[in-house]
Amino acid sequence: MIEARLWKPLKDGAVQCRLCNHFCAVKPGARGKCGVRENREGTLWSLNYDKVAAVNLDPVEKKPLYHFLPGTRTFSFATMGCNLSCTFCQNWSLSQPPRTDGTIRGQRTSPEELVDEAVRRGAASISYTYSEPTIFFELMQDTARLARVAGLKNIMVSNGFMSPECLEALGPDIDAINVDLKCYTESFYEEISGARLKPVLDNLRTIKHELKWWLEVTTLLIPGRNDSPEELDRLTDFLATEIGADTPWHISRFHPDYRMTSAPPTSGGSLEAAYAVGKAKGLKYVYIGNMPGSNRQTTLCPGCGREVIDRSGFSANMHGLRHGRCAACGEPVDGVGLA
Repeated sequence: MIEARLWKPLKDGAVQCRLCNHFCAVKPGARGKCGVRENREGTLWSLNYDKVAAVNLDPVEKKPLYHFLPGTRTFSFATMGCNLSCTFCQNWSLSQPPRTDGTIRGQRTSPEELVDEAVRRGAASISYTYSEPTIFFELMQDTARLARVAGLKNIMVSNGFMSPECLEALGPDIDAINVDLKCYTESFYEEISGARLKPVLDNLRTIKHELKWWLEVTTLLIPGRNDSPEELDRLTDFLATEIGADTPWHISRFHPDYRMTSAPPTSGGSLEAAYAVGKAKGLKYVYIGNMPGSNRQTTLCPGCGREVIDRSGFSANMHGLRHGRCAACGEPVDGVGLA
C-alpha cells in the first residue's frame, strides 16, 4: 500500500481521484469504482501497489503488438482490479473482484524486484497488462522509470479510459501501447463497460499525435452488438483519418464469458467482413486474432502486398524485411525494431 498520486481533497474529508475519466469523488472510508483506491482520513491510498497477482514472460505478439520489437519477449505483470465493468471480460477473475467484493490478492513485490526479474529472464520490455494498468499507476510508473534505466522498453495494454493527467504523467516513461477500442457507440460503451467512448477517442489522439507512443488498437468483435457494417465503417474511418492509416488494428474473436454467455462466438465470416472494412478504409495493417486457422496474422507490405512478417502462433519471422523496408519493393513498413 502507498499513498496514491493524482488526487485532490474535497469538502468534508472527501477526495477526488484524478487517475481515470470516472474522476470518482470518494468519501472517507470508501473506495473508488476500481475498488483499489481508498480514502483513509482524507488521504487517497493505492491498496494494490505491492500486490502483484499475475506474472509471465510473454511473446510481445501476445499483447497484441505486431509492430513493436517483433519476435522479442516481454516481462508481463498485473495487479487485481479495473476501472471498467465489461460484461464480457475475458480476465474477470483478475480484474473484477476488487469491484465486486473488495478482494485484492497478490504477492508482495517491489518495482526493483520486478525489473531485476525482467532483466534476469532476458526480456526486451516490461508490459503492464492483463487487468488495467491505469489502476496500478503508481506501481507502473515506479517500475517503468527503473526499467528505462535498465535499458528496457515499457508497454501498456489498456482500455484507454485514463485521465489526461495520467497520460501526461506517464508520457516520458511509456514506449508502446495497445488500446482496446470496444465499439464506436456511446450507448454501448456505457451499457457494457460503464465507461464512455469520447474520452477513449480523445486519448487515442493524444497518444498518437502528442505523446507519440507506438500505438496499436484492438476491437473484440461481439456478434450482434458491435459488428454492424455501419459501426465498423465509422470506427475504421476514425482510425484511418484521425489516428493514422499506419496504426495496426487487431480484430479479436469473442467467446462467451463472465456475464455475457448468451452471445455466440464470433464467426470467421464476421471477422473477415470486418477485416475487409478496415482494408477498404485504407488501414495498412489489419489483423484477426483468436481465430484458429486464420492466416490474417501475417504482415503484408503496404506497397506491393508481399508477405514481410510471417507469424505462427506468437512467433514472428521477419524474412521479408530489410532494415525496416520490404525486401521486394523497398516500401517502408511502420513500426519499432523491425529488422
